[in-house]
Amino acid sequence: MASSSPRTVEEIFKDYNARRSAIVRALTFEVDDFYSQCDPDKENLCLYGYPNEAWEVALPAEEVPSELPEPALGINFARDGMNRKDWLSLVAVHSDCWLLSVAFYFGARLNCNERKRLFSMMNDLPTVFEVVSERKPVKEKPTVESGSKSRNSTKRSIDGQPRSNPPKLANESYEDDEEEQGDTFCGSCGGGYNSDEFWIGCDNCERWYHGKCVKITPAKAEMIKVYKCPSCQKKARQ
Repeated sequence: MASSSPRTVEEIFKDYNARRSAIVRALTFEVDDFYSQCDPDKENLCLYGYPNEAWEVALPAEEVPSELPEPALGINFARDGMNRKDWLSLVAVHSDCWLLSVAFYFGARLNCNERKRLFSMMNDLPTVFEVVSERKPVKEKPTVESGSKSRNSTKRSIDGQPRSNPPKLANESYEDDEEEQGDTFCGSCGGGYNSDEFWIGCDNCERWYHGKCVKITPAKAEMIKVYKCPSCQKKARQ
């Protein structure tokens, strides 16, 4: 393992989040460029995400074994044989697997509690597949009191890093969690919390909104580091 490799939970999560952001961008905002680079007539190609949030479609590493786990090989071969959305979802699933494998490769020396904390931090973010397919994670709930980020929102801290939810005790039930969310209302339409809808939290006033009410989609939210609701944006201009 290289001396510059991330070693602490926080360093590994930062690396994971940067690679993930790069891949999400490749499969959403820059998807046309990504699609054109995956020419089925070329050799086996892989999608890489890097710690500087850049992405690349390239041939796999030649060294065996490679320095890091390798992403899925030959993603370009299935491009023209599948529905475009299905193909992108398949690439997203394989990318999620690769991101986890890289993170836990770096975390090989972590102890049990550190590995749990690392996975909890990663699990607070939507998977690449959930973003690309616009599916929502199960039991996603905005937590108003803690000001934390639910898995289907992009509530972020001022430094741009995602806030992680405080760990739930083993004996805490989802029924209790449901009751906590019963008092959560959209700051725009006033509608109550519904786990089937996408929500986003304002980093300034900490109110929660339906994504549709503020015209923010899950894919668009992934690229927002600090979100301000329309009301806070209006106040800032005054």
